[in-house]
Amino acid sequence: MKTKKTLALILLTLCVAALVALSGCRPRQRVRSATEKDYELKGKVVAVEKDKHLVTVAHEDIKDYMPGMTMPFTVADDSAWVFEVPLTPGDQITATLVVDGAKSWLENLVIVKESTDTTSPSSLETLGAKPGDEMPNYRLVNQDAKTIRMQDYRGKALLLTFIYTRCPQPDQCTLMSSNFAAIDQDLQKQPDLYGKTHLLSISFDPEYDTPKVLRSYGAAFTGKYSDETFSHWEFASGTADEVKGIAQFFGLRYYQNGPSGEEQVIHSLRTAIIGPDGKVFKVYRGNDWKPDELLTELKTAVGNTSSAPTKSK
Repeated sequence: MKTKKTLALILLTLCVAALVALSGCRPRQRVRSATEKDYELKGKVVAVEKDKHLVTVAHEDIKDYMPGMTMPFTVADDSAWVFEVPLTPGDQITATLVVDGAKSWLENLVIVKESTDTTSPSSLETLGAKPGDEMPNYRLVNQDAKTIRMQDYRGKALLLTFIYTRCPQPDQCTLMSSNFAAIDQDLQKQPDLYGKTHLLSISFDPEYDTPKVLRSYGAAFTGKYSDETFSHWEFASGTADEVKGIAQFFGLRYYQNGPSGEEQVIHSLRTAIIGPDGKVFKVYRGNDWKPDELLTELKTAVGNTSSAPTKSK
């Protein structure tokens, strides 16, 4: 007996075929940019956010692009029909990942096997840290292989985010690091504010992102290479449990069935400002914040030693 999803897909396909036949022409192909690059993606759906046109996928290694991860992708309009079928956690899919400059999206999305998985999260929404919460004294190891703790930054406004150094997605980790580089450069022009702030990028991938890798990655974004001291912007990771602790504090979820059966963090972006008093000042979810916006909030956090919380985005 066919599932409702299969019947819906058959009906949708028949309708499209009928419309094409009646029109007497083929569906119009979109105009492609000369700078687009296509990659084959295969994986399992972890979560679906129809209102945002996002699907989070635990994907296999993407040849010539990046290793297997669990992360959100934008679904192109011409593949949005999968939300109506509907696409559900546990579905196995194939798709074309299109990367064009600072943008990326999925096209030609096909459900190759329907879900029988009842363990996948139905939503990525979690509470996580909120303004006013005390920041626990997490331990990590920085790019110089030195132990750092969150209390080390008391007295300064700490801006932190999460990355994978092996994530090439232009609207994910690469964007976070580029934005932090812009903020770091702007702060250098404001010596008083520069001395009262600190930046920290935390890797989700401690097995690969060793101190040596983090040092190379960080120096490439600051542009100082061998001259970089990392006195203002550090890069850190730690043991799997240490990273998981701080990631979960900010509401990031872990998926129990990654591409190779391992536990993986669901790479939903988080960026946060911790006030000089060690309390959460503001948390940003997603990638739509701008460097100027965070610079303004950093000034507010520095000027408000009690770190009165503002509403998270």
